[in-house]
Amino acid sequence: MNVSSRMDHNDVLRVKLEVLKREHRDLDVAIEAMQQTGHLDALRLQRMKKQKLSLKDRIAVIEDEITPDIIA
Repeated sequence: MNVSSRMDHNDVLRVKLEVLKREHRDLDVAIEAMQQTGHLDALRLQRMKKQKLSLKDRIAVIEDEITPDIIA
């Protein structure tokens, strides 16, 4: 039996969430290194920051789906 068929929807979301968080951290490290070394390519830096923001938005959507707000 396939592993993905044994995972429920929330398990799949948690895996996706971890992958996105790792990508976000990696971009953060790359951006910081780029800024510290002085090897600034303005266009590349801008694209990396946009990608990082996009990842942050996708992370928020998945987190909301895993733990939705409960109105009491």
